Amino acid sequence: EKGYETGEHAPGLKLGGCGAYKAAHHIIKTHAKVWHSYNTTWRREQRGMVGISLTSGWGEPVDPHSQTDRDAAERYIQFHLGWFANPIYRGDYPEVMKNYVGRKSAQQGLGTSRLPTFSVQEKTYIKGTSDFLGIGHFTTRYVLQKNFPFLQVSSYHTDHDLAELVDPNWPAPGPKWLYSVPWGFRRLLNFIKTQYGNPLIYVTENGVSETVQCPQLCDEWRIQYLKGYINEILKALNDGVNVKGYTAWSLLDKFEWNKGFSERFGLYHIDFKNKNKPRYPKASVDYYKKIISANGFPNPREVMS
Repeated sequence: EKGYETGEHAPGLKLGGCGAYKAAHHIIKTHAKVWHSYNTTWRREQRGMVGISLTSGWGEPVDPHSQTDRDAAERYIQFHLGWFANPIYRGDYPEVMKNYVGRKSAQQGLGTSRLPTFSVQEKTYIKGTSDFLGIGHFTTRYVLQKNFPFLQVSSYHTDHDLAELVDPNWPAPGPKWLYSVPWGFRRLLNFIKTQYGNPLIYVTENGVSETVQCPQLCDEWRIQYLKGYINEILKALNDGVNVKGYTAWSLLDKFEWNKGFSERFGLYHIDFKNKNKPRYPKASVDYYKKIISANGFPNPREVMS
């Protein structure tokens, strides 16, 4: 979407309303081809797994008693996670995506939908092509219905007819898009369990960045973020969600898309101005080490011998 819709990321194309859909269509078909290639050629010998990693926030209705808000929140998830997961686990794009993009394409006088279609053979070929689902998750939004006039220039962002809100009380230690909302993760994981037949899940990305460097590397907010989100994963495990592994994002500060080195997600601080790039542990390193060694939250009453 940022590469083919808004042009913020490489390859920097601004193909409003169609580019992102076309790119995603190719990604899904290519992913399926790789899965089948491994399945027929290498699986018996190597006994490996091939999956896909998808990043999605959680969308919560502003008013849970409002059907329009609940529908908008459902669209939020389907236009993000479902866009890729639904074809792979259920054989086609989400119905709500097909309906909304198709209707808006017709209103614009287009003969066909801007959302491409899979043939019957492609649907069969794509369905089931994931041995596990990788999930990247960082934050949550409140969602409500918002109608965009169809005369506007077509856009992925206006196709789903919704507005995103945040709670000003949510902690926002890093970039303006990343609010700490741990409870959204449990709801996203349960949604995956319900929608896609409880697949094997690996959390491939979950973390928070800082925009202002703390001189003592005292990233207490990252500790609280990790604690909150990992705790919600544990709750999801108790719900019966099939989470197999967790990866904090990320080990080191690194190049972060169009933000360069200014946005730091690392457990380890890197001095990029020094040609040797020395690494320094932030306070979160010691905390995360304890979680790893305990394979969970350490007992605060346990005395270290």
